[in-house]
Amino acid sequence: MTMLGDYRAGTSWLHRMPAGAKLFGLGVLIVAMTVWVDSPVRLAVVAGIVLAGVLSARLNVRALILQLRQVLWVVGFIFVLQVVLTDLHRALVVCGVLLLAVSLAAMVTLTTRTTDMIDAATRAMKPLARFGFPARQVGIALGLTIRSIPLLVEIIRQVDEARRARGLRVTPRIVFVPVIVGALRAADDLSEALIARGLD
Repeated sequence: MTMLGDYRAGTSWLHRMPAGAKLFGLGVLIVAMTVWVDSPVRLAVVAGIVLAGVLSARLNVRALILQLRQVLWVVGFIFVLQVVLTDLHRALVVCGVLLLAVSLAAMVTLTTRTTDMIDAATRAMKPLARFGFPARQVGIALGLTIRSIPLLVEIIRQVDEARRARGLRVTPRIVFVPVIVGALRAADDLSEALIARGLD
């Protein structure tokens, strides 16, 4: 199951930083990293900085690795695609930046409560409410999105376990179709629950 939203209590500098500042900093760092990192050497420099941040924040390295493990198959697919379409150099940079971006996001989720992140995002959107922007509804949608990711990962895990138990190969029909059907059923149940509570 994904570790997204799995807050780990602590007293480090990253734990004490306001949720809004962390989310803003996360966005800035990911954009800067995407623009600046264009070689394996620069990738190694940024990786060292991220590792230093993890250690200084006294984060659980195992929990961080578990988050990265959830996206390894996606990164592997992108790596192969990049090698085929471009070259090995570009594939290393693109996939390295992607893994570092996930690591930074994991640092935020491990040190910030989900409710704090949603509150920070809702406060940031409040000025737009005067122009008719549904800040509250978007905040609820953001919260539901974060909470739905572990559910989707669990559906994928169950489908994969069923496939292995039957000794079947990985094919779109065997893997993706059951995942999509399961996700749609979960979304249907969630929609009915929201309507029942007057949040439709």
